[in-house]
Amino acid sequence: MLIIGCDFHPRFQQIAYLDQESGEYGERRLNHPEEAARFYRSVSERVVRVGVEATGSFRWFRRLLASLGQEMILGDPSAIHASIARKQQTDKRDARHILKLLLEDRFPSVWQPPAENEETRQLLRHRCRLVRIRTKVVNQLDGMAKNEGLLGPQGWSEKRRGQIEALSLVGWEAERRKDLLALVDELNERIGPLDAAVRKAAAANRDACRLMTHPGVGPIVSLA
Repeated sequence: MLIIGCDFHPRFQQIAYLDQESGEYGERRLNHPEEAARFYRSVSERVVRVGVEATGSFRWFRRLLASLGQEMILGDPSAIHASIARKQQTDKRDARHILKLLLEDRFPSVWQPPAENEETRQLLRHRCRLVRIRTKVVNQLDGMAKNEGLLGPQGWSEKRRGQIEALSLVGWEAERRKDLLALVDELNERIGPLDAAVRKAAAANRDACRLMTHPGVGPIVSLA
C-alpha cells in the first residue's frame, strides 16, 4: 500500500509518502490541480491511502481520488496539531507528521459523507441557501407592512402579499416594494424545480421513504 501524508492548501499540496511494499519514500510539492492529478493517476495501479486535514476546499481532490479508487481519510486539525511535539510548523514537516500518524495508526480521522451522496447534498445545500434568501426578502416586506401599521399573523401567504400590494406607498418605498416582490417571484421560480428534485430523490431513497412514514417528516428532512 502507498501511504501519503498530505498537507493540503488551495493552490498546492505538500506530500510525504511511503510504499510499504518496496520501502520507497519520497516528498513532493504538487501544484493544483494539474500536477496533483498527474501524480495520483501515475500511482493508480497501487492501493493508495491519503491522509488530509479537514480544512475544506478539497472537493475536487476528493472526487479525483474517488474516481481512481483511492482512499481519502480526513483528520481532525486540532488533534493533528496537538500531537506535534515541535510547534514550529512547515509544509514539509506537517506532511511528514500526517504520514507518521497514518503509519502508526494514530491518525485522528473524522467522519465524512459518502462520495455517492455528494450530488444530493449539493441539491439540499443549494435549495437551503435560496430559501434563506427568500426568507430575508419576505422579512423585508413584512417589515415594510408593519411600519405602515399593517399587523398580521406570522408567515407568508397570498393574502399577506395582497395586503402588502394594497399599501399606499409612494416614491422609492413603492419602488422597493415592487423590486422585493419581483425577487420573491424569481426565487419561487428557481426553488420550485429544486423542490421537485428533492421529492424525486427522496422517493428513490429507501431510507428516506422509511423516514417519511413518520408524522411530520417530509422529503427534505428525510434526505438531510
